[in-house]
Amino acid sequence: MAAHPVLLRWLVLVLAVGVWEVSTRARGSVYFPPPDRIARHVRELWFDGPVRHLFLSRAAVDDILPSLGRMAAGFTLAAVAGIVLGVVVGRSRRVYALADPVLQFARAVPPPALVPVFVVVFAFGTPMQIASIAFSAVWPVLINTAAGVRNTDPLRLDVAAVLRLNTAERLWFLVLPSALPRIFAGLRLSLSLSLILMVFSELLPGTANGIGFTLTDAQTRSDLLTVWAALVLLGALGHLLNTGLLAVEKRLIGKEKAP
Repeated sequence: MAAHPVLLRWLVLVLAVGVWEVSTRARGSVYFPPPDRIARHVRELWFDGPVRHLFLSRAAVDDILPSLGRMAAGFTLAAVAGIVLGVVVGRSRRVYALADPVLQFARAVPPPALVPVFVVVFAFGTPMQIASIAFSAVWPVLINTAAGVRNTDPLRLDVAAVLRLNTAERLWFLVLPSALPRIFAGLRLSLSLSLILMVFSELLPGTANGIGFTLTDAQTRSDLLTVWAALVLLGALGHLLNTGLLAVEKRLIGKEKAP
């Protein structure tokens, strides 16, 4: 029974790829290559290296690893800052009431609109890219963490007071476990934002590597097959990262979460 949903998901994926393959071959458009050509190109570009390098080619080292490094740095900063500040804000009703309008305003600002500010502060380069990812991805974690902390069962807090638990013990054994579902909801949103912002930051001048740079370079050269390969690679990376985060969430919370 447990394998049934997995098989159904794979069946839907296979059917979707099959429809894509048949329709693109029937149309014969140069702008829409069939998925088998895209898959071969992905392998030729990034995954035809030796086994000792996990099949990663030199292009993969130049394109994929720098992008993942920027994304990981920005996401880690956003996650740590968002959880810490969210706990601080959520623990105080007054602070939460005062900070909530500011947080909602900051969350509503489109991330690309902040790029000129970060260019002025950091100039073009990796520090600007990491800062833009972290600043824009922090809000979902912060807001969801604060909401999760605020929703801690008051009865449990009363029991903790009766047991004379100190602040650190209440935080570690009561508040954070109670807020974990909301924290992971924010982390999933931030992970998606980090991937989007990683690509966007690599489309800007001053970038010499990364998936976004490859995408722009291929578009400039009218290399549509590489454009499609980069898009497929981004989709696969997003799915793998989200699946990994869901696995961590399931392990920590002790129950399966819907994707």
